[in-house]
Amino acid sequence: MPLETPVRVARELADRGYVADRGAVTLIAEADTPAATLEAAVDTLPAAAVKLTADHVRAVQADDPVDDPAAVPPDGADSDDTDDGELADDMGRADDDTETADDDMGRADDDTETVADNDDNESTADDTGSGNGFDAAEAETVGDREPSPPEIDNDVTGDSTGTGAYEEFVTVFRDRYERLSEQLRGRVNHRPADTIGEMTPGSQVAMVGLVNDIRSTASGHWLVELEDTTGTFPALVMKDRELAATVDKLLLDECVAVEGSLSDDAGLIFADDIHFPDVPRTYRPSTADREVQAALISDVHVGSQEFAAEAWERFASWLHTPAAEKIEYLLIAGDMVEGVGVYPDQDEELDIVDIYDQYRAFSERLKSVPGDIEIVMIPGNHDAVRLAEPQPAFNERLREIMSAHDARITGNPSVVTIEGVSVLMYHGVSLDELIAELPDDKASYDDPQEAMYQLLKKRHVAPQYGGKMRLAPEDHDYLVIDEVPDVFHTGHVHKLGWGQYHNVLAVNTGCWQHQTAFQKSVNIDPDVAHAPILDLDTLEMTVRKFV
Repeated sequence: MPLETPVRVARELADRGYVADRGAVTLIAEADTPAATLEAAVDTLPAAAVKLTADHVRAVQADDPVDDPAAVPPDGADSDDTDDGELADDMGRADDDTETADDDMGRADDDTETVADNDDNESTADDTGSGNGFDAAEAETVGDREPSPPEIDNDVTGDSTGTGAYEEFVTVFRDRYERLSEQLRGRVNHRPADTIGEMTPGSQVAMVGLVNDIRSTASGHWLVELEDTTGTFPALVMKDRELAATVDKLLLDECVAVEGSLSDDAGLIFADDIHFPDVPRTYRPSTADREVQAALISDVHVGSQEFAAEAWERFASWLHTPAAEKIEYLLIAGDMVEGVGVYPDQDEELDIVDIYDQYRAFSERLKSVPGDIEIVMIPGNHDAVRLAEPQPAFNERLREIMSAHDARITGNPSVVTIEGVSVLMYHGVSLDELIAELPDDKASYDDPQEAMYQLLKKRHVAPQYGGKMRLAPEDHDYLVIDEVPDVFHTGHVHKLGWGQYHNVLAVNTGCWQHQTAFQKSVNIDPDVAHAPILDLDTLEMTVRKFV
């Protein structure tokens, strides 16, 4: 049999509308008459079944309907003709070169360290090889994956109560303040706004509040107005102090603590320090207790004329090979489809116009992924859910369309725990806001992980309300990062970047869509068809590329 046969088997099954365990694909590929075995397995599946398992193939083989070379496959075709002929000759070959972390990716600063050095990634590439074919000598080691069901937390789906009333916005911002201020009060001696003005001038004070306003004075100093549940109070940051650089990192509506001394009239705080909720430097992430991997991707954009269909099939086919046998999870951080009416003149760039047909096409693409990989998906701003965050997961109609792979579908954001490793999945619309507001060295499209570090520092995935950021008021703020995640996974900006911030791995996973006219008009050059592969037992990461 040609080395590509398992890939061909997987695609043939996907073309017929079935997903398959990799063990099932392996058994069919190793059969004396693979095409006949495939036909027999499919023909004997229950009518409503869409997943082919290794157990079913073994049962078919135990009945020995196809091991006899004289057996006649369906349609009366000769078995010699159906051995490989029924399985297309040109099934695509996975070009899975491993991209290593270079000086610009996952760049370390004083608060970070690189995920893996070049030597580590090169050795990974040597170990995995090309991953394009199937070595019969390894067949016994290739079986069904057995992923544990992921645990989902912080999912708004089914619990959304917001109607958009003013009182609900007050409630959600109050909740934000209470939860983030709790993280700060252990570090400063907080006093409420309504009592600070009554204190003795010159007193040392500290206040925790949401940033209500940032403005410069006529002399070039900065006034930062904080708000808590009792009122507002201003803090003055002198322009010639080192602290002035911190003001550039502030966003409206985020929660910070300011320490300093009261002015002579007790009307403002002369700021000496500004504290963020932040990730403790002592944080140590959890890891899996076995060798197991997860593939992290986002922004598939099926339905676009620029969808990288061939690259996707190379990726899906590679997942059936021994090189990918440790990958038991696939986490997709939003934008399954291109959507309709998302940006100006989008209709001119659509390959599929109907939104439901886009999801049907995405579902078909998903069938190429091994059926024994656990898939978790959250929506993005191109998906058919509300734009305001937090976003509930897809409705029942869309879930039914995408039901073949039995993926876990949850809201944006959600905390997904796999093998004891917590992954904060967030599509990433707020990254646009941070990149527009913060200095280039703190947030840019070329290094999206830098903007992600800022979100971790602020302990909120979308701290600034307004602009491009839409907020749906709920009974509590689903966008607060209460517990430090082990991994922070985003997409949206179509750029690949990763690194560590206080031992939290932050990764933005690029996309599966070539540059659109709209992206060209705003100078976005996307990183297409990369699949970051995360070792859950070490939290080391390599990147496979399929372009």
